[in-house]
Amino acid sequence: MQQDLQQGQGDALDESGQPPQKQKNEVLEWIKAIAIALVLVFLIRWLLFKPFIVDGPSMQPNFHTGERVIVNEILYDIRSPQRGEVIVFHVPSEGRDFIKRVIAVAGDTVKVEGDVVTVNGEPVDETYIQEAIDLRHANNSLYNNKDFPNEEVPDGTVPEGHIFVMGDNRSDSTDSRMIGYVPLGDIVGRADLIFWPVKDISIINH
Repeated sequence: MQQDLQQGQGDALDESGQPPQKQKNEVLEWIKAIAIALVLVFLIRWLLFKPFIVDGPSMQPNFHTGERVIVNEILYDIRSPQRGEVIVFHVPSEGRDFIKRVIAVAGDTVKVEGDVVTVNGEPVDETYIQEAIDLRHANNSLYNNKDFPNEEVPDGTVPEGHIFVMGDNRSDSTDSRMIGYVPLGDIVGRADLIFWPVKDISIINH
């Protein structure tokens, strides 16, 4: 009788051998953990990094239509853009975003003559398009057909709070040579990774 009484005072066990309340607590903890993970993924996805689809030939041969890139949206909250970096920015006059390369920053003087780009009087070593330039030269033609400064943008000095950008495909790019200098406030972020299609997956060199 005493043994039966002691057994009756014990906790009931489910089929897994655990008390029901303990099992419920574990399920709740898992639900909380998954919810927190999803919130973190959402925050990282929408606040720090953003996908961008390349549309058009302006960044060939390094970027192509349909490629998807990850844009780092927080980097330029920490520091300013630097020469050579590939960025995505808003173009209010076009009602869409562009992807281009930073050629010069505030205070720099830019000059584009044919396939020679100079910043503050020094030629820019554009290794990222050198092969394409050499190929055009081998065919007795220029890679670039739009010089700078020009009638659209006559001042070659980058103003404070702005940058000068160009597309890698110099003869088929609407950039600072036409639309002017890009305000820092219009920059979405730096393009850091091509993630689609699979064959093109790569970290973007700046």
